[in-house]
Amino acid sequence: MLSNIKQETTSTSNHSTWVSTQNHLRAYTKGRDITFENITKEWLEGFKTYLGKSAKTKSDTHLSRNTQSSYFNKVRAALNQAQQDGIINHNPVHQVPSIKAQSTKRTYLTLEEVNALTQTECRYSVLKQAFLFSCATGMRWSDIQKLTWQEVEQFNNHKRIVFHQKKLLHGNAKSLQYLDLSPSAEKLLDEPREPTERVFKALRYSSYVNVELLRWALAAGINKRVTFHAGRHTFAVIQLSRGVDIYSVSRLLGHSELRTTEIYADIIEERRMDAMLSFPDIFASQPMK
Repeated sequence: MLSNIKQETTSTSNHSTWVSTQNHLRAYTKGRDITFENITKEWLEGFKTYLGKSAKTKSDTHLSRNTQSSYFNKVRAALNQAQQDGIINHNPVHQVPSIKAQSTKRTYLTLEEVNALTQTECRYSVLKQAFLFSCATGMRWSDIQKLTWQEVEQFNNHKRIVFHQKKLLHGNAKSLQYLDLSPSAEKLLDEPREPTERVFKALRYSSYVNVELLRWALAAGINKRVTFHAGRHTFAVIQLSRGVDIYSVSRLLGHSELRTTEIYADIIEERRMDAMLSFPDIFASQPMK
């Protein structure tokens, strides 16, 4: 059963997506029990049609294209895992294209905007430190919020963070991440305390976070809908813009697949514009070789 695969492969961060996928599978099959033998190319194509035309959200609206893609990919992942574990020999997902997700606009800040934030007062100093730390390291809110001093090590002439990414922690050997801190990132750290104490001790998730981020950004002259995750986007775009190769950025972000990082390459408008505007003049006379 697909539910068994879900229980073996899920993590805390995407558990709700697995649950939603399972609920839609029940709706698609009208509550009937389905085994792997029932899942054929036609069955998968029918599920794709159901997600696109019949499935509804709790507010009775059709699913977005990206939500359809996410749910269908969970079924694909379960079938791929079943094949890998020897539960099935023939995998019908190879005959059915996935639902292509639509690119979504990701808010990020320029280096100049980040600098403006460093010069602007934030009502909550720990939030300012943590957000700028995300901009300088690419770390997620969940990893910054739980970061402890025992995970901050001295390495040669700089500090290094060795931590388990919360998003990949469950059943994933690649969750251990090494991040060498730049001088800017080190400036955002206070004096070390007890090993088990959190680095950003007073950082708590509540409604004030996004509200204060917006207020702080506006005070710095930034007219963007800034959320904490924009810090991670900012880090990725700045690194790619300064010529760091996409594979290295992917490793720094802790992405399990390179294609996840490729979304950032699409939003570096300045480099794309320069590449087009600097195209050689095809009308300029050139000596024939």
